Amino acid sequence: MDKKKILDNLYKLKEPKILVIGDFAIDEMVFGQTERISREAPVLILEHTETKIILGTASNAANNISSLNLGKVGAIGVLGDDYYGKVLINTLNEAKINTDFMVVDEKRKTTTKTRISGSCSQSVTQQIVRIDRQTKTPVTGEVEQKIIENIKKAMPMYDGVILSDYHLGCLTQNVITAAIEEAKKLNKIIVADIQKEMEKYKGVTAITPNQPDTEKFISKFIKDDKSLNEAGLELIEKLDLDTLLITRGENGMAVFEKNKEMEKIPAFNKKEVFDVTGAGDTVVAAFTLALCAGFSAKEAAIIGNTAASIVIRHFGCHTTNIDEIEFELKNLKEN
Repeated sequence: MDKKKILDNLYKLKEPKILVIGDFAIDEMVFGQTERISREAPVLILEHTETKIILGTASNAANNISSLNLGKVGAIGVLGDDYYGKVLINTLNEAKINTDFMVVDEKRKTTTKTRISGSCSQSVTQQIVRIDRQTKTPVTGEVEQKIIENIKKAMPMYDGVILSDYHLGCLTQNVITAAIEEAKKLNKIIVADIQKEMEKYKGVTAITPNQPDTEKFISKFIKDDKSLNEAGLELIEKLDLDTLLITRGENGMAVFEKNKEMEKIPAFNKKEVFDVTGAGDTVVAAFTLALCAGFSAKEAAIIGNTAASIVIRHFGCHTTNIDEIEFELKNLKEN
């Protein structure tokens, strides 16, 4: 790779504006010190010490973009008319994410994952229970139509689009189709971050699946470079993609483009992995931003790979910035 070329142009990541459409959610992290066993039931009593609100799912992708391009990011998703809906909007706004096009559905719950963790002076903090508040049924009727209307209003303001599908009901086929059609009409780059039902995303610019999800879609195991290349070419053809980025964990990434040879990128920073939570969101955020900034698919993948290698050193969803990516790339040994 031409590391100097990437470093010389890294500042361009600040320029594109990105619209994220998908399943927005928050992680509520509740911490406490163990005090005693309750007399009412055989359960721990925790003395509350702290509550943290973290942006997860599509919110994490938008947060990663905001950290890289200094807030040039918009959000389109659905939330409930409830307490956590207000928390979601406030947290997105604090992260400099435009929420003007978010849609409220009074019949839905705002997707929230509450993790309650406890510790004592002799132990590390451990998660005790997780409570999920969510509505998984697909949006319909007026809510679906409002999302589509907001896509048409918002997309001209942005340079690129991410469809972040966590299968929580926002990205119906009608919404997906409208987003793809609008992006093509306006000549925008549109990237889908998906785990399953990839056929719904035919015609996007690029997708960023991991290897296991790729194998499920093509019903074949990837066991060597030959089968990896065949899998990539099959996805490119079936989904009519310009670019495909397959993330492969400790084996790095593979990049495919129409009528070009497969490019393999090794995993960066294997030795300091603490938590891979949200790393996929970081990859798609940095990858899309780089494509919109004029980097090649391979260069964009390297930037995404580098960004992910930074966030996996931290617990929970985390973000990075251009300075950190620059430092990491400068100290990366080429081989």
